[in-house]
Amino acid sequence: MLQGFLFLLSVVLLFSSSAAACDRCLHSSKAAYFSSASALSSGACAYGSMATGFFAGHIAAALPSIYKDGSGCGACFQVRCKNPTLCSSKGTTVIVTDLNKTNQTDLVLSSRAFRAMAKPVVGADRDLLKQGIVDIEYRRVPCDYGNKKMNVRVEESSKNPNYLAIKLLYQGGQTEVVAIYIAQVGSSHWSYMTRSHGAVWVTDKVPNGALQFRFVVTAGYDGKMVWSQRVLPANWEAGKSYDAGVQITDIAQEGCDPCDDHIWN
Repeated sequence: MLQGFLFLLSVVLLFSSSAAACDRCLHSSKAAYFSSASALSSGACAYGSMATGFFAGHIAAALPSIYKDGSGCGACFQVRCKNPTLCSSKGTTVIVTDLNKTNQTDLVLSSRAFRAMAKPVVGADRDLLKQGIVDIEYRRVPCDYGNKKMNVRVEESSKNPNYLAIKLLYQGGQTEVVAIYIAQVGSSHWSYMTRSHGAVWVTDKVPNGALQFRFVVTAGYDGKMVWSQRVLPANWEAGKSYDAGVQITDIAQEGCDPCDDHIWN
């Protein structure tokens, strides 16, 4: 069983590692904004209303190459606009909660995040909103949740013990979860979960008893497995979040030409 698990792990890392390469690079594009954050909270990542609580509502919809069929959900980006009259050099940090299906901009920000790119002077944020679409620079940065551990949220569609749907909350670092395996606590018989949509993973082969997880994560060309030895109690309930007891803090490593990080200063 262990050999089979390690083989699957190597295959997952082989086919997923290159997709996350160069996440630290600086990109130039444009950004627009949603007038209502609720448009993003009902987005493709399936975070629901809790999305507006991430980073004080600094959330964004991202183009498909960032969304990555859902593996980019929860990724953090530092964004700044390039209008020196209205915008600060620091910009703001946003978390991806939705898919941007248009090809006009790489990112569509919540209005709160859009305004946060402005200089800290009276009226600058309102003047920035009037622009509608602005030129930006952005780069992926680690998500920082302080001392908070990663959480496993059991979705309302789950039915103990026949069906389990989860999503990960407060995932730190600069990584992507590309596979999840589940087993009864104390067992070595692991089964895999599949990505249903956005940040949601599901299985209809739920082991009995308390549950442990193994998360396969990538950061650039590097990948590893994070073992959460006890996450869900035997009497887990739909709609509740459980402390995973671990946090992912890895930083993306470069797998291509060096990025021009010195430009961001």
